[in-house]
Amino acid sequence: MSRIGGFLLVMLIAMATAAGVAFVLYRNELGRLRDAVSRGSLVAKLDIGPVEYADSGAGIPLLSIHGSGGGFDQGLALASGLVGEGFRIIAPSRYGYLRTPVPQDPSPAAQADALAALLTKLDVSKAVVVGVSAGAQSAVELSLRHPDKVAALILVVPALYSPSSPVSVDVDPGNRFAFWAVNAGGDFAWWAAENIAPSVLIRFLGVRPALVAAAPQAERDRVMSFVRGVEPLSLRFSGINLDSAPELHEQPLTEIAAPTLIVSARDDLFNTLPAAELAAARIPRAKLVVYDTGGHLLVGRTQEVRMTIRTFLAGAGLVPSNH
Repeated sequence: MSRIGGFLLVMLIAMATAAGVAFVLYRNELGRLRDAVSRGSLVAKLDIGPVEYADSGAGIPLLSIHGSGGGFDQGLALASGLVGEGFRIIAPSRYGYLRTPVPQDPSPAAQADALAALLTKLDVSKAVVVGVSAGAQSAVELSLRHPDKVAALILVVPALYSPSSPVSVDVDPGNRFAFWAVNAGGDFAWWAAENIAPSVLIRFLGVRPALVAAAPQAERDRVMSFVRGVEPLSLRFSGINLDSAPELHEQPLTEIAAPTLIVSARDDLFNTLPAAELAAARIPRAKLVVYDTGGHLLVGRTQEVRMTIRTFLAGAGLVPSNH
């Protein structure tokens, strides 16, 4: 065998070995993730259909409605970061996520009815409602359709209706790959990108990678936890598919009676600021907080956002002002 032939053979063996190791790592990680999302939640058998949820902590009831790519696990993580301690967190998986199936009517209004039924089943008469990103639609519908259930409404980077500048995603090559992975339900593609080119997925989640690179380590870890939190992608695909083509329409926001806080960022790559500004202008006495930087995940703003939310809730008489 020639030197070139021997070199090529060694390279092929090395590549095959590396691929085999990567596949074993992927299979082990996927198994761990599937096991993780099979724990820590229950499925409520409601007249309107089954809804998966987690119920964690003690204190003021807070309904945490996750965004695209989420599930009850993301809802728990979001609430913990946004509000801190002192709350009983009820975190449902929205339609198409994890163990909540897609019903015949998967609209935000139908989801709101299901969430109201879930609160009733859990003997929660009234809750602070937090809607993040695509979860803001269901949060708004809950406030409109079941106002007696909503003690306060908090909308974070809300993917709501805006007639002149709608919520959107840049279709650059990286996002096209991410869309392909999502549409394929590609667990391995997402896992590989997470380990080889995480910046592609960070941008897909609405944040400039340079902003994350310049952030403290704790914030970089938080962002990567969101990237990893989309796995297993195949168990969230149906929900992401629903969220990727939302039927956004004008809602009667002037009818919302609950105290309302809206948070967004000017550099959110999903362009949620116009919708946030419109909602704040129409919801009576709504408070709008806009950060110049932070992106869709409000990178670098964790403490500020938590303080803003807790101050808002204290002003509404829902938490002690010195807590």
